[in-house]
Amino acid sequence: MKKIIINGGKPLMGEVTISGAKNSAVALIPAAILADSPVTLEGVPDIQDVHSLIEILNEMRVKTEFDGSTLVIDPSEMVSIPMPNGKIKSLRASYYFMGALLTKFGQGVVGLPGGCFLGPRPIDQHLKGFRALGASVENEMGAMYLKTQEEGLTASRIYFDVVSIGATINVMLAAVKAKGKTIIENAAREPEIIDIATLLNNMGAKIRGAGTDIIRIDGVEKMHGCRHTVIPDRIEAGTYLIMAAAAGENVLVKNVIVEHMEGLIAKMEEMGVPMEIGEDSVRITKPIQKLKGISIKTLPYPGFATDLQQPFTPLLMMAEGESMIVDTIYPKRVKHIPELNRMGAKARITSDTILIEGNHTLDGAEVVASDLRAGACLMIAGLIAKGETEITGVENILRGYSHIVEKVTALGADIRMEEVPETEQRK
Repeated sequence: MKKIIINGGKPLMGEVTISGAKNSAVALIPAAILADSPVTLEGVPDIQDVHSLIEILNEMRVKTEFDGSTLVIDPSEMVSIPMPNGKIKSLRASYYFMGALLTKFGQGVVGLPGGCFLGPRPIDQHLKGFRALGASVENEMGAMYLKTQEEGLTASRIYFDVVSIGATINVMLAAVKAKGKTIIENAAREPEIIDIATLLNNMGAKIRGAGTDIIRIDGVEKMHGCRHTVIPDRIEAGTYLIMAAAAGENVLVKNVIVEHMEGLIAKMEEMGVPMEIGEDSVRITKPIQKLKGISIKTLPYPGFATDLQQPFTPLLMMAEGESMIVDTIYPKRVKHIPELNRMGAKARITSDTILIEGNHTLDGAEVVASDLRAGACLMIAGLIAKGETEITGVENILRGYSHIVEKVTALGADIRMEEVPETEQRK
């Protein structure tokens, strides 16, 4: 176990380069097993979720080489085995192996996914899609048993009852070799969907419409290796933009696709955050006037991302007046609020709404990162707080942010990561 210690009040200055997208990488890696020759992924983030996926691949005799940025995946000698439940429990994205194994082997046994607890996140739309393609799916003893008919999967028209990024990607993985033309309606439109479709098409798939709400897939017989570069992480980029607005004097955030963050940028402009938007970068400078409180509602892409709701909260606490957050994606994503209140924040939860009283300071405290984005939230809070903030639950942060302590240190923060002594772990 580790903890992060921050001495707040140090202004951030300099440059930070954004890594490849976590939410793409964790789907691109399972997608790569569909090839019959090596796949090279460039710009892969060096995060715990990626290392967990590599360990899972290795247990299935997939050869991998990872240098912290480039990942080579050779599935030519891969075998199908029941997915190791321990590692499955550590990350949500393990469910992408369901669609990939169905296509690769016609069957698979996958433990129910883990990851951050953000309230109910059912996989019913994934299973609906698999069954529409002709697969049988059974839940036995906490694992999903998936199997195709002898003739394999057959194309179908699938309408998702709710927009789901995970279900859209998983059904894409299952449909790329299904006989005939599959049509996915009410599909998710996130940039990560386009990224996965681009890889699959480079491997020989025939996918059209990724990035719209209707995706058409013509099944193919074979798929081959290729080289693919992961898109920049819009959530990591958004986190650093928020951090710079809250604690920075002059910070340049590089390697961003600005179009992927229009929902966030619009809200920051509404608050009065000074920004210089370049072709692939955004510079944040210190506000001359007090920031204004605003209302935020999270929505599917291209709306304000649910993953940025928690990191955005400390910035709202610096603004004048009351702000409001409504998370329509994960209404129970509120565990950061009690931790912020331990630091002196004035925030409350009313039904599915977070109400934040602004224009006051935070004090350092001992807090717990209950999930990945809550951890980013508490780091930003620690940077603007007076005194020392100690964050435990750091493993959640390392799941999704590549070298975050090093990157924030380079911007001038007084921050370090330490091992939690065994005596403290037992408490």
